[in-house]
Amino acid sequence: MLEQLKAEVYQANLELPKRGLIKYTWGNVSAFDTETQLFVIKPSGVDYATMQPADMVVCNLQGEVVEGSLRPSSDMPTHAVLYQQFGDIGSVVHTHSPWATTWSQSGLDVPAMGTTHADTFYGSIPCARFLNSDEINNDYELETGNVIVETFKNQGINPHDVPAVLLHGHAPFVWGEDCEHAVMNAVVLEEVCKMNIFTRQLNPFAEALPQEILDKHFERKHGANAYYGQN
Repeated sequence: MLEQLKAEVYQANLELPKRGLIKYTWGNVSAFDTETQLFVIKPSGVDYATMQPADMVVCNLQGEVVEGSLRPSSDMPTHAVLYQQFGDIGSVVHTHSPWATTWSQSGLDVPAMGTTHADTFYGSIPCARFLNSDEINNDYELETGNVIVETFKNQGINPHDVPAVLLHGHAPFVWGEDCEHAVMNAVVLEEVCKMNIFTRQLNPFAEALPQEILDKHFERKHGANAYYGQN
């Protein structure tokens, strides 16, 4: 079942350590199949050196395993919520990449301070609140997804314009139209967080990018009249 998608998810998971986004098994990638309404995700805690495409686990949007002999990533319910609520996203990536995780632990949103940010994220990347006691003790991973959705709803952010979130005290979740784009967005997030930390160290009063420049750089790649790249 979904053998091609399993191969894509497997390769995308291997990209995480290659890109310096994880150590050991500190992350996961999933991808969604619109026809079957199922998604494929990395198994929990399996060593990347021994993991195979056949080890990928197929799940439904109710958080149930449909196919696979291994337990899915413990973050699987969070992925399910994002596929349910954000619509038209094809892949979700969770890492504990050091710069984005450092920013997550600060509890601060990541402001758009340069065009590197604006090329991928249309505005600040939000940092979601801590989960409360009931959420932690009820269904932690499911409620993590709900808190992400709540953050975007309350702040009026389009998840397609800002395909990433930080969880206060935790780490980032990032998404995209497919595995390749989701991993790329995770790499960009990591670089932007690193740049911003050094920028604020160099100049604590550095200004955010003017709205007009933010608009220009985002629209030229993602707008109706985008002209970046080839047709």
